[in-house]
Amino acid sequence: MKRQLFRKFAVLGMALMMAATVLVGCGSKSSEAEGAAEIASVEEVAEMVADDTPEVLGVTKESEALYFQKGVYVNYVKEAEEPSKTYFYVFSEDTYGHTDDGVSDMGLPFDCTQEEGKVLFYFGSSTEEPEVFVVTGSENGFVYGYFEGVEDREMVFEPVADADPAEFRAINYISDGDYVYEDANGWSVKYNPKLFEVNKQDNMVSFVYLGESAGTNMIIVTYDVNKNGKEVRDECLSEWGEATQSSEGPFPGAEEETGYWAVCPPAANGSGLYMTSMSRDYMGGSLTFEVIGHNSGNDELDIAVSDELVAIIDSLTFIEY
Repeated sequence: MKRQLFRKFAVLGMALMMAATVLVGCGSKSSEAEGAAEIASVEEVAEMVADDTPEVLGVTKESEALYFQKGVYVNYVKEAEEPSKTYFYVFSEDTYGHTDDGVSDMGLPFDCTQEEGKVLFYFGSSTEEPEVFVVTGSENGFVYGYFEGVEDREMVFEPVADADPAEFRAINYISDGDYVYEDANGWSVKYNPKLFEVNKQDNMVSFVYLGESAGTNMIIVTYDVNKNGKEVRDECLSEWGEATQSSEGPFPGAEEETGYWAVCPPAANGSGLYMTSMSRDYMGGSLTFEVIGHNSGNDELDIAVSDELVAIIDSLTFIEY
């Protein structure tokens, strides 16, 4: 094998040397014609080498043993009459990823090596002994087989169409109600995906209400490394005007932490705009939940909107590492 690979590199090297010679001597028409012929032969040689050895020219050919591609697969027992389809393998690439349980919202990272007829999964760490999945068949993206030691339990890996492994969450995929938003800064909330649009930019996340309402109704969450909770609250007091009320109390989802509140009620003859800011000291800075809403004067409509905004705040939890 080494000799064969050396031969292919040698052929490629000769071809490149021939091309260089042609480029140096291109003074006459006859030499130009000869050069064109030589260049054509170089291209043919390069093509031949590329076809025979993809690695030489950086050409990657798909391996016949590659069963799993980048994407998401739901995993279940083949013989189950009504499989629950709540357990997923999320392949960030075809060599690694993580599992995702839609019921427990837990998972394990894994590395994997795909070989002819089997896939080796290294759960937790690549230094662990692999769990070997023996492939018995694959068709239309589906992969069938069993894990060694449980040969009588044939499994199915079914691809989840159009699932983005970077954004996929099993608990949301199987949900027929609220979704969970989990932030990289260590907090999470639940929200109704039919009523809210989630937008993220840097250390700011917004939950914008999409239902019937008067004006803009949204929650903006900001992590600020430069200010503590009290400083954020005091800025609101200064910017929102004399009607703004100030208080301190337990922070939602972390009652042991002090929350710094600023509340600006709607003006009597205004647009119905109201604002509430809740800040706490967090990770060397501050975390702030700011509610921006508009009252329409229709109590039934306004209460419905308010309830949805409050539900997000009430669902706030913090991840303990």
